[in-house]
Amino acid sequence: MRMYDIITKKKHNEELTNEEITWMIEGFVKGDIPDYQMSAFMMAVYFNGMTDEEMTNLTMAMAKSGDMVDLSAIEGIKVDKHSTGGVGDKTTLVVAPIVAACGVKVAKMSGKGLGHTGGTIDKLESIPGYNTTIGREEFFDIVNKTGLSVIGQSGNIAPADKKLYALRDVTATVDSVPLIASSIMSKKLASGSDCILLDVKMGSGAFMKTEEDAYLLAEKMVEIGNKAGRKVAALITDMDIPLGNAIGNSLEVIEAVNTLKGQGPEDLTDICIELATHMLLLADKGDIDTCREMVKDAIKSGKALEKLALMVEAHGGNAEYIRNTELFDKAQHTMEVKASKSGYIASINTEQCGIASVVLEAGRETKESLIDYSAGIVLKKKVGDYVNQGDTIAVLYTNNCNKLEGACKILEDSCKIREVQPEKRPIILRIINKFLKS
Repeated sequence: MRMYDIITKKKHNEELTNEEITWMIEGFVKGDIPDYQMSAFMMAVYFNGMTDEEMTNLTMAMAKSGDMVDLSAIEGIKVDKHSTGGVGDKTTLVVAPIVAACGVKVAKMSGKGLGHTGGTIDKLESIPGYNTTIGREEFFDIVNKTGLSVIGQSGNIAPADKKLYALRDVTATVDSVPLIASSIMSKKLASGSDCILLDVKMGSGAFMKTEEDAYLLAEKMVEIGNKAGRKVAALITDMDIPLGNAIGNSLEVIEAVNTLKGQGPEDLTDICIELATHMLLLADKGDIDTCREMVKDAIKSGKALEKLALMVEAHGGNAEYIRNTELFDKAQHTMEVKASKSGYIASINTEQCGIASVVLEAGRETKESLIDYSAGIVLKKKVGDYVNQGDTIAVLYTNNCNKLEGACKILEDSCKIREVQPEKRPIILRIINKFLKS
């Protein structure tokens, strides 16, 4: 078998066999196939796409290139949730405790933020003492005892994906649906959960800018997961505006806690209820209405909030910060972003909000960047709200006062004010769930 022949087949839009794909991925990970040949292959995929069978085979080859986590030591059904990334997306901190409070295990591996999108691990590490790098046996033990655990991704989960992504990033092949789908699903399948709910973001703060592109990606990922023997469903959700009001690590933890208390922003609360409902649905906890009532009860009773506190404690974190969020450090410097004129907020460019938070040092521009856990943005107004000239649209927080002016300018430019109120759009745009029971 030769890589030259595989490139030629894909160049002519011919379907590759499972044996060819497996041989190629194994050879690339071992270093037998050079970067320039893999780059040529990925460009051919970019232009010609892949069949569903090819995508499934590519995903499984990538998943099996490293550790395939065996979660059988954890009792019961394990369900996972994956978001394709966004700004203000703290849903894991809300959804995982809710699902655990409803009796379904959540054993989750998450990542750090990079670029304009935040990472769940950074948010958790803003809680003093929380350890995200525990060993596998301790991870299993915490899930069995508390019902949930969120840790950093293992260094040997889908190593093929790490190598491929590094190449995609420099060869303009990032925005290829087959390559995105196999990248995400290889890590999810290797992580071992029985059921996977995908939260596919669409809009200015998401990778997929249109609903059609988001739907295509979601559909392909669901198909791959189900073909691989897992129960997989997807929600397509709006990331045209930041989710919730808080952007930044400890600020988002505080907002997540408030949401678990039943006091969160409407958009964040609504999406978390639906995500948790569909996770329970995949775990066979009942029909859609039964699962939704279980979710609401877990919030109302305080059981979900207590689950979050128990997980933090089990990871060595100070759970008092969950029970009393006033304990979180406050940023030394603040600045208010004011409305330049009166009218309705017509749009907020979510990606620019994320970039502004990175400028404030709430995120990292490179993997080595240090982040300020107390830095970030709290939106006081959202799309559709009426503002008078001079009203506060957002408050910026940072410990580096030199960053305020630049971040303020970015946020001002991201916000468009018009005379006509925009139509309200749903937060959940589409559902792909063949396991839906009404």
